[in-house]
Amino acid sequence: MPEPRRILVVDDEPQITRVLRTSLSSHGYDIRVANDGETALEIMKDWAPDLVITDLSMPNMDGLELCRRLRPSTQIPIIVLSVRGEERTKVQALDAGADDYVTKPFGIEELLARVRASLRRTPAAEAGQTSIEIGDFRIDLAAHKVTVRRHEVHLTPKEFDLLVYLARHAGKVVTHRALLGAIWGGQSTEQVEYLRVFVGQLRKKLEPESGSPRYIVTEPWVGYRFEPGK
Repeated sequence: MPEPRRILVVDDEPQITRVLRTSLSSHGYDIRVANDGETALEIMKDWAPDLVITDLSMPNMDGLELCRRLRPSTQIPIIVLSVRGEERTKVQALDAGADDYVTKPFGIEELLARVRASLRRTPAAEAGQTSIEIGDFRIDLAAHKVTVRRHEVHLTPKEFDLLVYLARHAGKVVTHRALLGAIWGGQSTEQVEYLRVFVGQLRKKLEPESGSPRYIVTEPWVGYRFEPGK
């Protein structure tokens, strides 16, 4: 049997960590718990998780700083939990390297869906495909590398997954629901604002002028269309 996927839960609220440990363990995950970012980094010196779930507000080292510390050395998925649901806070977390953002209080089924989606890697190949070369883009699926007009662009894992999905449907309108369901799981299909934040972050990295996008085009009230250039 394959080894269980490892999840590190970082939160200073004992009630939250107790619920998460119980719920995630009952679904077959191997769980360890830290009560702040510093402790999390210590645990990760000799225990490599497949996913990190972290609160934002914690003593010693908060969730934003933990994301910043992790991103230069690892691309493991990071899910942020927070009572702060305003868009500015979400943008800060995504900028720091988070892949997903869940607002407290949350339903455990929703969180489990987010966990499954975050652990679900983009297939290294489809019908033998190891890269996507289209227009101005070359996407190395195995190495998770993206070059645009021969310049490498550094994306978070979720940004990479979003770009790959759009590139595989280039020229077609992809609905908000389809994107949210494919990248974040079925429980997220109503959170259009959440998708808008991620697309905005992706545009900042890919577009020559993010205020006038030419690669990721908005189809009002419907979704997005990827135009890779020529």
